[in-house]
Amino acid sequence: MSGMGFNTSQHMRMGQQMKLAPRVIQSMEILQLALPALQERIDQELESNVALETYDPATDGDEATPREDTGPDLERELDVGSGTSEGDFARLDAMESSYEEAFDNEYSAARVRREEKEYIPLHQKSRMAGERDAKMDAMANTAAPGPSLTQQLSEQWSLSDVDEDTKALGSLILEFIDGDGYLRTDLGTIAERANMNGAAPTVEELETALQKMQRVLDPTGVAARDVRECLLLQLDAIEEEEGDDDELDHVRALIKDYLEDLSHNRMPRVEQLSGLTMDQIREAMKWMQRLSLAPGRQLVDESPQIIVPDAIVEYDEDNDQYVAYMTDGRIPGLRINPAYSDMAKDRNVEKKTRDFIKTNLSNAHWLIDALNQRRQTLQRVLNVVLTAQRDFFDYGPAALKPLPMTQVADQLGVHVATVSRAVAGKYLQTPRGVFPLRKFFTGGMQNESGEDVSWDSVRAALQEVIDGEDKSKPYSDEALVEELKKRGLDIARRTVAKYRAQMDVPSARMRKQY
Repeated sequence: MSGMGFNTSQHMRMGQQMKLAPRVIQSMEILQLALPALQERIDQELESNVALETYDPATDGDEATPREDTGPDLERELDVGSGTSEGDFARLDAMESSYEEAFDNEYSAARVRREEKEYIPLHQKSRMAGERDAKMDAMANTAAPGPSLTQQLSEQWSLSDVDEDTKALGSLILEFIDGDGYLRTDLGTIAERANMNGAAPTVEELETALQKMQRVLDPTGVAARDVRECLLLQLDAIEEEEGDDDELDHVRALIKDYLEDLSHNRMPRVEQLSGLTMDQIREAMKWMQRLSLAPGRQLVDESPQIIVPDAIVEYDEDNDQYVAYMTDGRIPGLRINPAYSDMAKDRNVEKKTRDFIKTNLSNAHWLIDALNQRRQTLQRVLNVVLTAQRDFFDYGPAALKPLPMTQVADQLGVHVATVSRAVAGKYLQTPRGVFPLRKFFTGGMQNESGEDVSWDSVRAALQEVIDGEDKSKPYSDEALVEELKKRGLDIARRTVAKYRAQMDVPSARMRKQY
């Protein structure tokens, strides 16, 4: 009997595990979704679930239909514990990568459009009749993608006044033009890969076609094989329009013979070898700024990335604190359709139909719970960030403090994976700009005063030192180490060099101005 009781108990636990695990994983997926993806997910659920409907809190009240007992309840706080397998984590990691690629990649290079009127703070939120849809607004404000560089160049070339054989050769070359407008593939390689009517073109034929393309295609410089050729092609076009003069001669000489020295900022060497004075070199280089190093980019519309913040941080003067308002006010209120809820209880309805409705009711209840838990979890994480990073909001990036995710997880009593998913792909709109939520979670060090300093604040201090240096005598990495020490930051030279590279700051020799 004892063994039978043990087996029954074990079976019951296994059954509950099978029911709970998928829901927990799905809840984590909802938690991880950034706002645009969350809106899409809700739209999909509304299309597929007959028991789910939207409502207007302004006219229908603020509460959704109370939940009925349709299955095991979810944990009140989203978390991942022993019930989650390694396979589940792998699924979540794969999903996280896909969303971060769309919403969290290359933040330092992203350009952010800040449209505060698009979002309504939580305490003012209401779903008024005739309210515009945020997703439609975003679509209306986003330009449709234009034709690719290859398509535009192909159209130009098809209208050019050249014979058909040359046009065919040019079309072949266009397949190898890169995004900057350069032909970086050797003509011999192109000839080997080509098979035109059973006979590959010669390098000489391709060279002739290429020269014609370089004169026809716009902007000038497209189809150049290297930077020097690209700049000289543009200079030729300018001379045809403006005529020759001494300054253009200086520019041409520098491009033809000293481009590598200029790129490495070896100005004294250029002065010595070219016979030009330093003033003439400076003027020529200033003139060269009219030329493009990537002419192909002029034809490609690089629309700024539109980032939709998941929360807005504002300063509350009355209480002297920063508060975060969720920006999900335009996500529709969801509730259970009462007609289908009644049908699920009506014995006169066919059992197969009732079972179908019950499944939809269960899924609808789960989604509403998951959305509520997402909001609660994200709000709790934000509250911790606002408290821990108060100095950042007061004084800027240099005051950012170390804040490991494990510390936040311990403070909230959840698994660190929960914090990681809550942070993934989310952005904050703050009085200091729009930042990825991940920015506020970082490691760090202690300064000479024993205060915790984040690595981001170290980078900010390094940038301030470089910005304030004498450009005629820029600091070497060793000198940067000494300057940071004056600020109480004892950083190794190799660390300074690593951070400088990450910040796209060139070496002292390249920063020197003559």
